[in-house]
Amino acid sequence: MQTGLINKVAVTPAHIPDAQGLKHICPRQGAVYGDKGYCVSPARVELARRGCHNATIKRKDMQDKDRAKDRWYSRLRAPYERVFSHQRRRVRYRGIAKNQFSEFFSALCYNLKRLLVLIEAGPPPQLQLA
Repeated sequence: MQTGLINKVAVTPAHIPDAQGLKHICPRQGAVYGDKGYCVSPARVELARRGCHNATIKRKDMQDKDRAKDRWYSRLRAPYERVFSHQRRRVRYRGIAKNQFSEFFSALCYNLKRLLVLIEAGPPPQLQLA
C-alpha cells in the first residue's frame, strides 16, 4: 500500500458483488482498507478466514458505525485511490479469460510506470536502530 503498486488482479462477472470477489485478491495477513462494498457479510467472513484486519468503511445504517474511525480510514485510503482512477470502467472483450488477461497487463503497465517514479525518488530512508 505504501508504494501504490498493484499486487493482485481479478476479474469477476458483472452480477458478482465486489464483496464476493474479495476471495480472489484478499491477502493472507495485514489490513484491508476497503469502501462500503466490503463491509457486508461475505467480505467479513473472508477477511476473518484469512486472518486480516477489517479496516473497511461502514455503511451509515450499521449499528457499530464509528464516524471518526471511518473518516480516518478515508484519509488513509485517499492517496491510493489513484490506482482505481486510472482504470477503465468498461471492458474491451467478451469473456472472463480475455478480460483477466487485459487487466493483468494493464496492472503490469501501471506498475512499470509507478516503478519509474519510485526509482527517480530514490531509496526510502532507512530506520536507525540503536
